[in-house]
Amino acid sequence: MKKELHQTNFETLQFKSKDGLLITADYYSVEQPKNLIVLCHRSNCNRGEYRETAPKLNKLGFSCLAIDQRSGMKAFGVINETSALAKQNGLPTGYLDAKQDIESAVNYAYELNSNKPIIILGSSYSASLALLISTETDKIKAVIAFSPGEYLKGVTLAEEIKSLTKPIFATGARKEIDEVSKVLRFVNSKNMTLFKPKVDGFHGSKTLWESVNGHEFFWESLQQFLSKTQS
Repeated sequence: MKKELHQTNFETLQFKSKDGLLITADYYSVEQPKNLIVLCHRSNCNRGEYRETAPKLNKLGFSCLAIDQRSGMKAFGVINETSALAKQNGLPTGYLDAKQDIESAVNYAYELNSNKPIIILGSSYSASLALLISTETDKIKAVIAFSPGEYLKGVTLAEEIKSLTKPIFATGARKEIDEVSKVLRFVNSKNMTLFKPKVDGFHGSKTLWESVNGHEFFWESLQQFLSKTQS
């Protein structure tokens, strides 16, 4: 059964960011999806972060679009095509430079999803960007944030997202939970599911990987949240 979960049944797509840079993404589609989830990776990483996770989300009924942001690099044997192209063209590749990539992915996914609001999942710095972007568009229905923090230079994220009223699922490694809570301290608790793990976990969405001790507890809480977004 585990081997089935790791099948890489996806289509690699490309679309343009706001400045014209080509973004590479893996599209994991299911028939009659409950919704579409945009998957954004952590720093020093790429869309390969979700090669194990996306098929599991497919089994829960969700299509997924895992993107390469320009702030990232080769990892897990996968080249970050967006980052490589950005560097080739002399474009900056900081965290905030990647904001337009995620915004463009949201717009692209919205169209793939028959012009219905999508779910966004961020990991580390991209979790912070996902929260920020979710305050600026109605194309996002709910936010999943793994290990968000004050990673964005010149931006006080806690202040910027205090008006956020969309459903939020947030968590992180056990040692990070105080920081995660601090970032979300001004958000209305009625809209938020903050999972505080009793196991150590791991930074970012890698905490969902089978190689991480206690990953099943994160999955259980995430699955409960996803079920609520469909009600």
